[in-house]
Amino acid sequence: MATESKRARTARMHREYAALCELIPVVECQLDFDSPFQLLVATVLSAQTTDKRVNQVTPELFAAYGSPQELAAANITDVERIIRPLGFYRMKSKHIIELAQALVATNNGQVAESMDALTALPGVGRKTANVVLGNAFGEPSFPVDTHVIRVTARLHWRDDWMKPNASPEDIEREITACFPPETWTDLSHRLIIFGRNICMARRPDCTRCPLRRSCPSAAHFLELEAERETVAARKRRRPRTAGRRSR
Repeated sequence: MATESKRARTARMHREYAALCELIPVVECQLDFDSPFQLLVATVLSAQTTDKRVNQVTPELFAAYGSPQELAAANITDVERIIRPLGFYRMKSKHIIELAQALVATNNGQVAESMDALTALPGVGRKTANVVLGNAFGEPSFPVDTHVIRVTARLHWRDDWMKPNASPEDIEREITACFPPETWTDLSHRLIIFGRNICMARRPDCTRCPLRRSCPSAAHFLELEAERETVAARKRRRPRTAGRRSR
């Protein structure tokens, strides 16, 4: 692809996002929650696991510890038992109890509507804070996860698309500069869903991708897929060798 100006790239980004809106018309947070506190805890628990698995354990967790005060006073062994299916359960139990204790100590158990206050809590990074701000408080936010990193790189939506260890904060800053704030949260949701279902890490499904005509990476992955199909066809045509006769 020829060198693309910043203005041309931004225009392409908006066209591609419009196509994603048609593909994924309705988006919402995939974590179940009834309060900012519940979403904060659920998001911390979602690290290195799926939202579906988190949703399977949080009903029992929140039935036992429905408030920051109750979780702050929890026995860590009891919490570990509940969230054990998620993996890294010892570390996660420690983090959610400590963040509950911090909420009680600093803000009377209330989840603050502030990036600085949220990221000051144990186990809470910028991505988690953005999830809470955007989905619990309706504040413009752009959570950057592995799907967002991968999709924005393949689409060349950012200058450092070739950089393997691009900073999530730099990605957030560059992408949000190209879109109105009121679109940020839903933009992140759509990129994540798109990354999970079409633009997968190992084998993106470019044949059914609505962005394949403008995507700078589509030709490469379509070529790889054609090579896989050719190899598979050769294997199917290869005659089977007769087995050894038993003596």
